[in-house]
Amino acid sequence: MPAVRVDGIEVAYDRAGRGPPLVLAHAATTDARLFRPQLAELADEFTVIAWDEPGAGRSSDVPPSFTLADYARCLASVIEDVGLGPAHVLGLSWGGTVVLELYRNHPELVRTLLLVDTYAGWKGSLPPAEVRQRVEGAERMLAVPAEEFAPTLPGLFAAEPPADAVRLLSVMSADARARTIRTELTIMAGTDQRDLLPAIEVPTLLLWGELDARSPVEPVARRFLEAIPEATLVVLPGIGHLSNVEAPDAFNRTVREFCRARS
Repeated sequence: MPAVRVDGIEVAYDRAGRGPPLVLAHAATTDARLFRPQLAELADEFTVIAWDEPGAGRSSDVPPSFTLADYARCLASVIEDVGLGPAHVLGLSWGGTVVLELYRNHPELVRTLLLVDTYAGWKGSLPPAEVRQRVEGAERMLAVPAEEFAPTLPGLFAAEPPADAVRLLSVMSADARARTIRTELTIMAGTDQRDLLPAIEVPTLLLWGELDARSPVEPVARRFLEAIPEATLVVLPGIGHLSNVEAPDAFNRTVREFCRARS
């Protein structure tokens, strides 16, 4: 298991394959295991790196003062540790917000951006009433006794999810840490990255599930498309928020074609 230490925090990651680097940043309440379908299928053409963000999986806990810039700095250290130059960097949901902050602070490490079912922070993408509702729901979830803590989010899939995806999400959910969720919740509720979007100078893929209920194509993805100069939007028909596990074949094919053309 490769790992890098950043300011005393150990950040673990999976690495598979050879070729141009493709870095994958997972959603909240998950870890690198979310990208098993991508590690298995894309390693024939790319060096695929899936991290366990600080506070998730095999990585160290986050301190209470951890910020979005700290997450970005840790992800930058992973890319530097791999040592293959600028990377195709993909972020799903919360991971996309982290990836945007990586670009803000370390643009030299980014060859392309792949933003999947994501946000420019909740504050930057959702109505204030929706942000309040999500914060209140998460606070109720965090308030339950430890033995009853089971962080699951509504609206992850458009239809009946694949059985293996349900099992995997259940395992990752059981391993999720309340401190990490609270840190991410605070960050997402207060983050607005809309100022960054017009300044993005690398090719950017916007990959969205057509029926994503958590980050809807209209208006969230459309606003990204309007704001980012070199953005391309691909919508996967009939698919929800976790498009990489609900439709892995279409997801992997789209990612492969985008990165291949720009490697």
